[in-house]
Amino acid sequence: MKSNFQIKRVYEEPAASDGFRILIDRLWPRGLSKEVAKVDLWLRDIAPSTDLRKWFNHDPAKWDQFQKLYRAEILENKEAFAILKQKIKEEKMTTLVYAAKDEAHNDAVVLRLLLSEK
Repeated sequence: MKSNFQIKRVYEEPAASDGFRILIDRLWPRGLSKEVAKVDLWLRDIAPSTDLRKWFNHDPAKWDQFQKLYRAEILENKEAFAILKQKIKEEKMTTLVYAAKDEAHNDAVVLRLLLSEK
């Protein structure tokens, strides 16, 4: 897939260069209004399951296993993944936004890797 997408923390200032902004978290980011977030699509179903999210708890020691389990969930959830791929294909630029503080160990990183492979 061509790389006309990027990932970014939802708490960072939205920019015109973000293009179409997709929130990929199951829960709405704390303390952030919809007006400030400027999210065009909230794709909850692409996020890790509640059980997986709670198990991972942003623990870098669980990162390798989290990636495997989350990839499996994404590939099982064909409809949400198809919606995501279609939006990226349709838009000039798409930004996947997420709330996690850890920019190296989060669901957006896994999605970026998976989308880059497809």
